[in-house]
Amino acid sequence: MPKIFLGRVRRSRWFRRLVISGMLGTALAIVIVASSNLWLRSSASGHVYSAADVPEAPVALVLGAQVDPPAEPSAFLAARLDIAKELYEAGKVKAILVSGDHAEWSYDEPGAMQVYLIARGVPADRIVLDHAGFDTYDSCSRAKHVFGVSRAIVVSQSFHVPRAVAVCRSLGVEADGVGDDTARIYKPMWARGEMREWGAAVKAAWDVATRRDPVFLGPHESGVETAVARG
Repeated sequence: MPKIFLGRVRRSRWFRRLVISGMLGTALAIVIVASSNLWLRSSASGHVYSAADVPEAPVALVLGAQVDPPAEPSAFLAARLDIAKELYEAGKVKAILVSGDHAEWSYDEPGAMQVYLIARGVPADRIVLDHAGFDTYDSCSRAKHVFGVSRAIVVSQSFHVPRAVAVCRSLGVEADGVGDDTARIYKPMWARGEMREWGAAVKAAWDVATRRDPVFLGPHESGVETAVARG
């Protein structure tokens, strides 16, 4: 058989294998993403409410987001904080746990969140800061294992709340969620957030399945218990 013909056959087989491998990989990725999102929606089903309808809980857990210079909560984060304030003023919660990124001294999400809430009338002694809420899993895990939270209302944007509720509930926090929709006016950012959730669901499912420790766990902190007792 001519060498040229053999070479063409080998290249053809290699190409077919490459195509089949790519198709199988794509199919596997679709299954993983779909199953992760199905788990997420199922876990959060019946536990996402409006601020007016959400059942009472001892504490609101506000998940961090971008803080802009000079230490101003972004529009997305401000909307979350406004909901937390509304929940506190309505008597839905007795304390607010603000959880965000403070890995660098110059960037402090929880501190900016605290300042924002105090400026709008929330008493300082009802606000507790978690400086190591680096992602949703870390915030939920630390709420449970560091701050002793067993029941909470989780606050974020509406596209993010189902994931937050699912993660918290999987870690032993009896969580309901309230999502903000006012930030929909920022259409490009909102669309990016919605798209990101498809992949974030896979990470959330992996984190919950592996029960990884947060980036920083630390000893028990009594701040939430003290703030709730004041109520």
